[in-house]
Amino acid sequence: MKFIKIFVLSLCVAVLAVACKVSYSLTGGTLSEHVKTFSVQYFPNRAPLVNANLSNRFTEELKEKFRSQTSLDEIVDGEGHLNFEGEITGYRTQALDIKAGEIAATNRLTVTIKVRFTNEIESENDFDKSFSAFADYDSTKQLTDVEEGLLDDILEQIIDDIYNEAVVNW
Repeated sequence: MKFIKIFVLSLCVAVLAVACKVSYSLTGGTLSEHVKTFSVQYFPNRAPLVNANLSNRFTEELKEKFRSQTSLDEIVDGEGHLNFEGEITGYRTQALDIKAGEIAATNRLTVTIKVRFTNEIESENDFDKSFSAFADYDSTKQLTDVEEGLLDDILEQIIDDIYNEAVVNW
């Protein structure tokens, strides 16, 4: 009788161990185990004000985020299980903090990127939305002098937001 109890208890533990699956990721992603590939299409710059390098830079930095933060394989010519496409729709500067004499103390660079994301495995996670970020700089400086550093911060924020929306599902 004792043998039967031990056998039944062991069987129950084995069934529970197989039935319960814990999924975790050091990067916070919650991708299905069936998602194996990703692709990032070229993001053309359709903003009224154009930075000549922004399209290539954004496209490559988005790819790098997925290469470094996931174990997914990149599909270069075609579409992966996760596919990103879209365009840069906004690139503008504006004066902030107007002080005496109608002179701006601070300027702001804002970048907006429209992203169409498709998840071939879990289509309920698809989205089509715009992501925007900005960085401020001193008005005594020319945009061309600070632009690269501002874009570092802006693109990092936008790419993190896209990654979180597509993979982390907060």
